[in-house]
Amino acid sequence: MIETKIEMGWGSDTIAALLRELDFKYAALVPGASYRGLHDSIVNYLGNENPEMLLCLHEEHAVAIAQGYAKVTGKPMLAIVHSNVGLMHATMAFFNAWCDRMPLVVLGATGPVDATKRRPWIDWIHTAADQGALVRNYTKWDDQPGSPQAALESIVRATQIASTPPYGPVYVCLDVGIQEQKLGAPIPLPDLERFRPPQPAVPAAADVKRTAELLKRAKHPLMIVGRVARNIDAWNDRVALAVALNARVVTTIKVGAVFPTDHPLHCGHPSNRLNKASIAALRDADVILNLDTQDLAGVLKQAYGKDPVTAKIISASLDRYLHNGWSMDYQALPPVDLDLAVGPDQLVTALLDQAGGRAAAAGALTGSRGAGGGGTT
Repeated sequence: MIETKIEMGWGSDTIAALLRELDFKYAALVPGASYRGLHDSIVNYLGNENPEMLLCLHEEHAVAIAQGYAKVTGKPMLAIVHSNVGLMHATMAFFNAWCDRMPLVVLGATGPVDATKRRPWIDWIHTAADQGALVRNYTKWDDQPGSPQAALESIVRATQIASTPPYGPVYVCLDVGIQEQKLGAPIPLPDLERFRPPQPAVPAAADVKRTAELLKRAKHPLMIVGRVARNIDAWNDRVALAVALNARVVTTIKVGAVFPTDHPLHCGHPSNRLNKASIAALRDADVILNLDTQDLAGVLKQAYGKDPVTAKIISASLDRYLHNGWSMDYQALPPVDLDLAVGPDQLVTALLDQAGGRAAAAGALTGSRGAGGGGTT
């Protein structure tokens, strides 16, 4: 980490120091008076480095940039928005990130909460009784800490929550008063090794065995790939599993690249709606493995119409933990025969591990089923 040469003297210095320890490389923001203390600390205490400020013209842009960063890296980026008016600007981008299930950490500000410290007019219209309510229905968590020490815990918790699947944006509102609080002594930062996001849960052995049995007996297996990790190991595992199963693969453009579209097992070119090859493969499938697609019910409806879904459906998704009833972004309820509340990548890895790894997976999972059933259109 980069060392600072200025002594920690203000509440906002403490917050800035923590942001550096959390390894936020960038902070997309629109400058605003409500977080003038934090802005000052990023510039003068951190030297505008780690995080480096990315100046934007609109708060919606700032949060959208953080969403894009998360889509590419799989890690949360920091965005900072000005008081209640800046948060109002950012609400659309919050909702986009929520629907996209992207990890974002957004800091806002208010106040001073202490009314005796507010400047006439401007500080009053930049203060709200419950600012987080503006975005609470489409964030994973929000908080408004009351001291610099509480702000440290709040931001660590927010980062931990945003970085734990199913992902989503979080919001922490910082009172001007705690930012500009003069410290009697530097505040020690938490040991972040003790507050790392938890590792994803491993699927139960019985569920992995049952899934493998269904896929092994399938004559026409199919994988629908949705919200999955974009690192190279997860990518290679998905390809290895599809090859081992000789399974057709359906993707859409609602997520980034999740499977090679020029692979013989991939069904045509992805789009918002299913192409003819995908519909034909879905109707032909006898077992479908859903890897957290955004709208499994909608995919099945496009393929089957009013006809009953005849395939056995295996679904791996944690998305239900974000369904709160305010937004219908969770889509229709799909029919599922084996419903696994696990991360899709963890299930793929477990299936390959049970089969003895990638090299042995083809023989173990396909059984007597011949290869070569796939093709592109």
